Amino acid sequence: MIPFLDLKPVNECYRPAIDEAIRRVLDRGWYLLGEEITGFEKAFAEYCGTQYCVGVANGLDALTLIIRAYGLGAGDEILVPANTYIASILAISANGCTPVLVEPDWNTYNIDPEKMEEKITPKTRAILVVHLYGQAVEMAKIWALAKKYDLKIIEDSAQGHGAVYQGRRTGNLGDASGFSFYPGKNLGCLGDGGAVTTNDAALAEKIRALRNYGSHVKYHNQYRGTNSRLDEIQAAVLSVKLPYLDADNQKRREIAQFYRENIRHPEIVLPKTSDELQHVWHLFVVRCARREELQAYLQEKGIGTQIHYPIPPHQQPAYAEWNALSFPITEQIHREVLSLPMSQVLTPSQQEQVVNAINRFV
Repeated sequence: MIPFLDLKPVNECYRPAIDEAIRRVLDRGWYLLGEEITGFEKAFAEYCGTQYCVGVANGLDALTLIIRAYGLGAGDEILVPANTYIASILAISANGCTPVLVEPDWNTYNIDPEKMEEKITPKTRAILVVHLYGQAVEMAKIWALAKKYDLKIIEDSAQGHGAVYQGRRTGNLGDASGFSFYPGKNLGCLGDGGAVTTNDAALAEKIRALRNYGSHVKYHNQYRGTNSRLDEIQAAVLSVKLPYLDADNQKRREIAQFYRENIRHPEIVLPKTSDELQHVWHLFVVRCARREELQAYLQEKGIGTQIHYPIPPHQQPAYAEWNALSFPITEQIHREVLSLPMSQVLTPSQQEQVVNAINRFV
């Protein structure tokens, strides 16, 4: 069986260093807001090319706290791709803001800049871009729109660790960015974890307080904050894995290139990218009109797959007020997408098995 994702071998190659990092935390006896998170925040900010990084509990909190720290709330609209994972939208709703859904580009599956301006109103305050599947959003037109209408750009970089656009990494393509370090991400910890990156000193300082009950000084609460802290063990694990992120991403690129060169089934739509975007292939997502048949066939052949995502946000019960809306591009994407096995530890033999099985699908 080729699993869609097997995290045990992904982390096994780091095992001695991870063991030592965890032992270091245990020996120190300090488990929150200590040396490990300070070190990781510094290293990850440098990696992204930003001045600041603030570790938080998870990726959803990272986005939620960015919006909150900007003071956005009821009556404020935020543009967001219609085909994103629902977390991007939940962060907007959690602050009382109104998500405004925008269709994606057929080629990249990222938000389509050509469809954005018609959605901007006097209530629009921000654009939330999502680097979906590991491909950086084409930002030039979005930067121009943000400047024209005085909008904040918030990045959802949960799937885009290390992706590049015009020489800049995700996390440094907008005003602030939210990252997830969920175990399955390109840079994953051993539980939940997240971070905010930004060049805005005031924003970083406010989020440092908001994540810690609204407090910079113990028992002195400047804001009505929350409890959202990246713990010392997870920060230590991430510090072990961060130096290898680029090499791991390169292995993913090589696997993706093998898939793209060798999958030759007429019913399979392969993902498109360009050198300018430097995809990091968090997911390798194909489209097929007979998606369910293809998935069942691959399962019979011992190949695990996943659907990211089967139901678009506007058709979810959580957003029943949107259920009558029509987003035809988004809906077709959600009907057809299928994610193939992808990780830096996928062997050449496993890659060949995946390709051969797909090419024989009838």
